[in-house]
Amino acid sequence: MSSDELYRVKYSSSRYQRQHTPLNASSLHWQRQQYGHELDEMLRRRLLASPAYVDRLEQEALLVGHEGCVNCLEWTTDGLWLASGSDDYRVMIWDPFRRKRVHVIRTKHLGNMFSVKFLPKTNNSIVATCAADKFIYVYDINHSNETLFSCNCHWSRAKRLATAQDSPHIFWSAGEDGCILQLDIREPHRCRPEGGNGVRLLSLHDQVENTEAKCLAINPRRTEYLAVGTNDPFARVYDRRKLPSTDGNGLSACVAYYAPGQIVKNISRNIVHESRAITYLTFNGNGTELLVNMGGEHVYRFDLNHAEPPVFYELPAFTSTLVQEEEPVKTPHKSRSLPSSIEVHKKEGNDFLENGKLVDAIDAYSAALAKYPKGEVLYLNRATALMRRGWFGDIYAALRDCHEALRLDPSYVKAHFRLARALLELHRPQDADKCLQALIQRFPDFANNHGVLMLNKDIKENRRQSQSTEPPEPEPVEMEDGFRYLRLKDAEYDLRSTARDYMQRYVGHCNITTDIKEANYLGSQAEFIAAGSDDGNLYIWEGDTGKIRAVYRADSAIVNCVQPHPSICMLATSGIDHDIKIWSPCAPSAEERPNLVADVTRFVEDNQQKMRTDPFELHTRNAYCFNN
Repeated sequence: MSSDELYRVKYSSSRYQRQHTPLNASSLHWQRQQYGHELDEMLRRRLLASPAYVDRLEQEALLVGHEGCVNCLEWTTDGLWLASGSDDYRVMIWDPFRRKRVHVIRTKHLGNMFSVKFLPKTNNSIVATCAADKFIYVYDINHSNETLFSCNCHWSRAKRLATAQDSPHIFWSAGEDGCILQLDIREPHRCRPEGGNGVRLLSLHDQVENTEAKCLAINPRRTEYLAVGTNDPFARVYDRRKLPSTDGNGLSACVAYYAPGQIVKNISRNIVHESRAITYLTFNGNGTELLVNMGGEHVYRFDLNHAEPPVFYELPAFTSTLVQEEEPVKTPHKSRSLPSSIEVHKKEGNDFLENGKLVDAIDAYSAALAKYPKGEVLYLNRATALMRRGWFGDIYAALRDCHEALRLDPSYVKAHFRLARALLELHRPQDADKCLQALIQRFPDFANNHGVLMLNKDIKENRRQSQSTEPPEPEPVEMEDGFRYLRLKDAEYDLRSTARDYMQRYVGHCNITTDIKEANYLGSQAEFIAAGSDDGNLYIWEGDTGKIRAVYRADSAIVNCVQPHPSICMLATSGIDHDIKIWSPCAPSAEERPNLVADVTRFVEDNQQKMRTDPFELHTRNAYCFNN
């Protein structure tokens, strides 16, 4: 360790000691460097996302120097420096431990900068940038007056860069022209020749016209896998070894699609402009998961190894054991006892549900299920709360809970009934009818139940209206606002209709105004998830339950960037403000956090209302934000 580096960790460590913190991230980081890696894994997990640390996060430092919005942040692999890119066309390299700016690169960009990346294994000295001016530049921060590499092969705004630890000279870019480029700084480069000089790895226009690439990421463990987010709600994971694909029909051999089930259910061969876009995606440290921040929606987490397409209607095998019961919606057919510690959570959830506190009720049931995933009654109660709340994706999440309750107990009459209701509310009346008829067949005593009769009436009315008002398939046609109906190719339609479903979702933030909003894992085991929001707040969720752990005021307008430190419990955030905020567990106690938001429910409910903004208004707002 150099004397300069030693100063940083000692400085940060002594500062925490002065605040009487019993244990702090910086001092442990220093001890690890000093005394070796015997306890590396234990310390790594403890440093990154100990709940005790997360519950004491507060703003530690403010890094000031930019003269425009700060749109991108990037830590070095060793976590000693932080790079920031801004609308002022400058890249700044910071030493956050000393609150010092150590380098400034006045780039050649003439548009808002969207991404900055350190190229790996270059001693933290080589950075790549991309911006709205369509250009990509590479600089040596020690000789920043000249560019090492430049590229303007993108025909529209260059939005994101990605790197891989095993490829120090190669990096990738995503542009709104729908192209993914693979660039090697060792090779001579000539921009925009015929054929793209071999740098074009993928053109999304080959699958769907007018598709824009918004973001991308390289799997850290299997770097042949590349994730791409676009201006539609489908995350794509490609195998680079099989690219470029010669045509759309061969696409399925090199790509898998991921999307929440409530989106997959609406698949049509004819599409119009999609207001939802993926603003950021990233792999977890093991490369087994993908985290996706979806504009106009929520944050979703996908299990890459075990994800399956969504199931809407499917009942488990059932052996008839008739049980007398008056109402499937009120009286359980058998005693569903839970461990006493779990019963406490259930009672708390029931109390919240009874009093209309639906967010709290869902959190209580989720906390119980994280500890006891065998509680079918917990799934059904959470489904009830989700259906009453009715936010984006809630009905589908309730349907998933009903399926899980039936998997645990195929004789659970309430779960049959609520599954049929969820299918109807998801505009699948045929499936709802099948489910209800199966309930009557399996439990004949309920054929004349009032709730069953009313649901049966609603299903028939819905099917009648659907048949009488169903519009004809639209033809591709130019529209007044410039958007068009597009007909999907067979390969693209098949990929979308079999897109794999999420494992967890994180609800509460708002992502409708900017298309660069990030979401990241906080902790090596995904203990927490962090993301910015249009309400100027930083949101932190529990990874397993989806419950909001904390919300912090982090910008006067919008928080776009949230980048966790690679080895200690520290976060860097930025947004519309011209500064960067550094967060660490520096609060004297969990109760003494001045930037902590107290009335979380109010913000969360306001955000859900904003997300119902008319798509045309949303499009206009986005255009204004990025052109000013």
